Amino acid sequence: MPTENILEIQNVSKTYKSAGTALTVLNDISFSVSQGSTMAITGPSGSGKTTLLGLCAGLDRASSGSVILNKVRLDLLTEDQRAAVRNQYVGFIFQNFQLMSTLTAIENVMVPMELRREKNVRTRAMELLDKVGLANRAHHYPVQLSGGEQQRVSLARAFSNKPAILFADEPTGNLDGETSEKIEKLLFELNQEAGTTLIIVTHDLELASRTNRIIKLKGGIVQSDLYA
Repeated sequence: MPTENILEIQNVSKTYKSAGTALTVLNDISFSVSQGSTMAITGPSGSGKTTLLGLCAGLDRASSGSVILNKVRLDLLTEDQRAAVRNQYVGFIFQNFQLMSTLTAIENVMVPMELRREKNVRTRAMELLDKVGLANRAHHYPVQLSGGEQQRVSLARAFSNKPAILFADEPTGNLDGETSEKIEKLLFELNQEAGTTLIIVTHDLELASRTNRIIKLKGGIVQSDLYA
């Protein structure tokens, strides 16, 4: 039985207008992503990787074309409606962790679950912190944690709302080699356990090679689309 697509990108372009000039960052991109698969988006700086990730996740709107996430057409929605879709289906991991500095590790993990008005959020948050090896740091603030520990908190937070699809933007970009390896291992372990679709934007070709598929962008177009 064929796997359903969780994400469909149809003839998507993105143009920014500034001071009377137009800059096309993405030009007529199309691909689909099947449920439960893993994929990397690679390419040189300025190739449109992060812009494409933002469009896929509904953080921004395409200038033309359609983005269909879990059968929901994002380009027809208001900003608030897109935010509701993200809260329901999407998890994020960022290069700079994006933790709330005034909240402890456990409170950061609890936020997405509280937004969804789930029950037993503290218990589940502690279980997730335990999975990433940080149960003993649950009540520390981000400033008291190393970069690797902060990224582990953001991993726990990303999986806390049981996302259908997880977007990771340079998840190991700010970490040293040894810490990067640990974070990669955790990311793929948690992802496999949850059965989540994973899309990673990365310069790291070794990290990209761990996914089922690699899309390479250059100059805002798809240069290659290779399956492992």
